[in-house]
Amino acid sequence: MKSAECWAAGGSTTGTMFKKLASFENLLRAYKMCLRRKRNTVAARAIEPVYETVLWKLKRELDQGIWRPMPYRAFAVSEPCLREIFAADFSDRIVHHALYQIINPLFEARFISQSYACREGKGTHLAVKELRSAMRAAAAGGREVWFLKMDIKSFFMSIDKDLLMGIIARTIKDSAVLRLIGTIVYTDPAKNAVKTGNTALLKSVPPQKSLFGAPPGLGLPIGNLTSQLFANVYLNDLDIFVKKVLRAKHYFRYVDDFIILDHSPKRLAVFKKRINGFLKNVLWLELHKQKTFIAPSANGIDFLGYFVKPDYVLARRKVVCRLKNKLREFERQKAAPKTILPVLNSYYGHFKHANSYRLRESVFKNLPARLKNSLTAKSDFLSLRLIAKV
Repeated sequence: MKSAECWAAGGSTTGTMFKKLASFENLLRAYKMCLRRKRNTVAARAIEPVYETVLWKLKRELDQGIWRPMPYRAFAVSEPCLREIFAADFSDRIVHHALYQIINPLFEARFISQSYACREGKGTHLAVKELRSAMRAAAAGGREVWFLKMDIKSFFMSIDKDLLMGIIARTIKDSAVLRLIGTIVYTDPAKNAVKTGNTALLKSVPPQKSLFGAPPGLGLPIGNLTSQLFANVYLNDLDIFVKKVLRAKHYFRYVDDFIILDHSPKRLAVFKKRINGFLKNVLWLELHKQKTFIAPSANGIDFLGYFVKPDYVLARRKVVCRLKNKLREFERQKAAPKTILPVLNSYYGHFKHANSYRLRESVFKNLPARLKNSLTAKSDFLSLRLIAKV
């Protein structure tokens, strides 16, 4: 495994990009980005009174090349599936955002439009909308349409850091920026990590999905803004291979979950074989056998929390069940309405992108009277009532 310094040695020494990255103005913008939806967290409140001092300190450390990440917080979440999360220190997230703001436009210019994850103007809802549109267009005239659904096995845990840095170095030539990227990429989040939350749940994460005990040189932490960008960078060559070499017309990717539509199941079988070979030989990844298959699109496609058919979109049953379970738990605990409201609005925000009027109406009408009466009396419940249309 190489080091950050090795990659920096291959870059130019102009430092123009790095000067923009480490400028106080860029760090201030990054700090404000970090505050979005995080202003009321303990870490944000601790920094706010002295944020200028923190930013100048970060600038000095970046300029001198001595900035190093603080220990991560490690915890597990069970929804939508069991996985471990590594949360960077708030000050480190400022550096991540400062880096992102400078290098992301360079990579954005290289990404295909059918990559939807963690990109401005993209996202799950656009991916589902455009998948449905493509399903309808492909089925015009009564033609049968098939889909190939693929998933990469333990994607984030399998990213090779040296290979990732090599891909990044094709675009980033500033040696100081490469050194900073290398510092982030080659940091082992599991080392000295502070375990928080339900530690038993964290221990139950399968070994192949955990950075604890991962082979040296492999894996990026789920939770970092930079990891989200680097995931797209890592798979961009796959996108180009599918679109330019295989010439797949209808291709949709969200992180490591991707779909191809075609009129020929035989051609999709060829695509599957060639994509698997590309992943193994070029990116050192492999398809998840149990989650990769070919089927008629008329059956519907399970994608990004929705069940997509040419004529309509439904919320997945698992998503609906999760909400109902949460509501039952809230009622069991006699949770305050202010605790429940954000959860309801979040789920309704997901449901409104599907054909879900009756579902939303049913959820609303079946709320326990204690909650319904309390919530409907509050003006901040207006958004949920409008979404529900009841």
